Amino acid sequence: MTSSLVNLAQQTEEHARELPMPAELYGIVAFAIFLLMLLFALGYRNVHTRRR
Repeated sequence: MTSSLVNLAQQTEEHARELPMPAELYGIVAFAIFLLMLLFALGYRNVHTRRR
């Protein structure tokens, strides 16, 4: 039984997809988005004190 599973695993081809950009760039893009969201949130920091 195990030999037939090994044979089956060896016969199947792996279809790997190439990423559209390097893997490290995904982390950099995510970090930049989080920084932009942080700056956006900090922009509203003292809005409640501006009311009269």
